[in-house]
Amino acid sequence: MSLAFLIFLAAVVAIVVFVIVSYNRLVSLVQRTQSAWSDVDVQLKRRTDLVPNLVESVKGYAAHERGTLDAVVRARGAAVAAQTPESRAQAEGQLTQALRGLFALAESYPDLKASANFQALQASLGEIEDAVQSARRYFNAVVRDLNTAIEIFPSNLVAGFFQFRERAYFELDRPEERQVPKVSFGA
Repeated sequence: MSLAFLIFLAAVVAIVVFVIVSYNRLVSLVQRTQSAWSDVDVQLKRRTDLVPNLVESVKGYAAHERGTLDAVVRARGAAVAAQTPESRAQAEGQLTQALRGLFALAESYPDLKASANFQALQASLGEIEDAVQSARRYFNAVVRDLNTAIEIFPSNLVAGFFQFRERAYFELDRPEERQVPKVSFGA
């Protein structure tokens, strides 16, 4: 075998190894992204499962505030129906706004604010909001890593050939949606 052939063979082997390593890294990032989205989805489901209890709690004290309660129920329905990170982010933003209105309504009813059941639900919501924020942060970090690997040279060649696509971040559209609903433990 000639030296030129050995150099050519080494170059081909190096390219094949690079393609395999790049492909496996991209597959791993896609799997981590799907896993991270699953974690976000679980936390959002916990949140939407809590909403009916909150609405029922408030109904007993503020039955004539039907508009606010209906807005929360509609927003919850949209959040449950959303499938993609983009649509889920939009629906969760609407749910956050509706919950903010619900808690503002609760401020008008001292008996409701003092209710142990309502306070427990508020505490649960606060814990869930923290978990959602943490899961969303991790998801966005994994999406950032995947998108970076898809865009940088030379792994973008492998990503393009095998049709890896960038993922969208789980973001909120409006600045006011970025605020966690107010959870008050005072009487």
